Amino acid sequence: MCQDKEIIAKRIKAIPPSPTLTITAKAKALRAAGEDVISLAAGEPDFDTPDHIKKAAIDAIHAGFTKYTEVGGIPELKEAVAQYIKMEYGLSYTLDEIMISCGGKQALYNLFQVILEPGDEVIIPAPYWVSYPPIVILAGGRPIIVKTREEDGFRLRAEDIKPYIGPKTKAIIINSPSNPTGSIYTKEDLLKIAELIIRYNIHIISDDVYHKIILDDIEWCCIASLGEEVKKRTFIINSVSKTYAMTGWRIGYLIGKKDVIKAATRVQSQSTSNPNSIAQKAALAALTGPQDFVRGLVEVFKKRRDLLMENLAKIPGVSCFRPQGTFYAFPRFSSYFNKKIKDSLKFTEYLLEEAKVAVVPGIAFGSDGFVRLSFATSLDTIEEGLFRIKKALDKL
Repeated sequence: MCQDKEIIAKRIKAIPPSPTLTITAKAKALRAAGEDVISLAAGEPDFDTPDHIKKAAIDAIHAGFTKYTEVGGIPELKEAVAQYIKMEYGLSYTLDEIMISCGGKQALYNLFQVILEPGDEVIIPAPYWVSYPPIVILAGGRPIIVKTREEDGFRLRAEDIKPYIGPKTKAIIINSPSNPTGSIYTKEDLLKIAELIIRYNIHIISDDVYHKIILDDIEWCCIASLGEEVKKRTFIINSVSKTYAMTGWRIGYLIGKKDVIKAATRVQSQSTSNPNSIAQKAALAALTGPQDFVRGLVEVFKKRRDLLMENLAKIPGVSCFRPQGTFYAFPRFSSYFNKKIKDSLKFTEYLLEEAKVAVVPGIAFGSDGFVRLSFATSLDTIEEGLFRIKKALDKL
């Protein structure tokens, strides 16, 4: 009898499912079964998309704007991105240096498909966003994980990077503000990293998805703004998802060298084709319309961050870097690990079973010993969630 050949490719077997989506789905399933589950795992704002953005989408539907568009996005949205980046970053880009994608994740995926040859290395600071290593692997690259330290604010130092730079190094990822830590790189940090990338002729991927969610009086800076030599080696990833509560609309963008943008658009043409036409019109309204929503969102997140930190301080043996941006905190709970709860995955399972609170294990972000807590939820939910966590930990 003929034995069936293995059908799933090895590179796919090496890719885990998104742990954040898995935890969120499990929490929803428990709720559907009648369990009183609180989720501090969600990676999206709990705000509704602003009305003027929704209206732009409805108007697009009524106008019949429901056909294919240009693969790399409609020109008016690219122009809006260019103007937005000029206003926010002080940088000028032409339309052929901009590509619109189906979310920031696809922008990153397309970029790595274009710039990585098999075996090329990408330096990724840990803790990292869960999708960085898999996207590099799917492009044939090799993720090089460099640990950062809580006492350094989880920021990658130039001196930490240098030993990992080799002949195969293609790029370094900088995510500021960071998912999952909420850490923000200072201009001084970025200047030192910029010196390295120029010296070794490597590239920077600047993931700026949370750049408007700044919770402290800190001057945010994109590394591309530190000079022309740095700019031409930098690729910017951004989206409307977090800033405008548009996670489900799936509109992101990639900015960089025009030859790379052209190639990334070619990749997109053979995968998804154009981003959703209606969502592009909505994103246009988001970038060009009133920005009061964003300011209000940040003020709410500040209050939630403060409450979360206040309640975390009540739990013995827990340390937590105070998030400067995003809507995440990354506390260390390793003092509660034992023979039964050996790692952050087991720890989060314990919290879900005992406290009925869903959080994301730090191991998913390359840093076991920690968990990610989202404060993209109400003050009451945050307070109740932390109360339940403390009560569950008191039993250990």
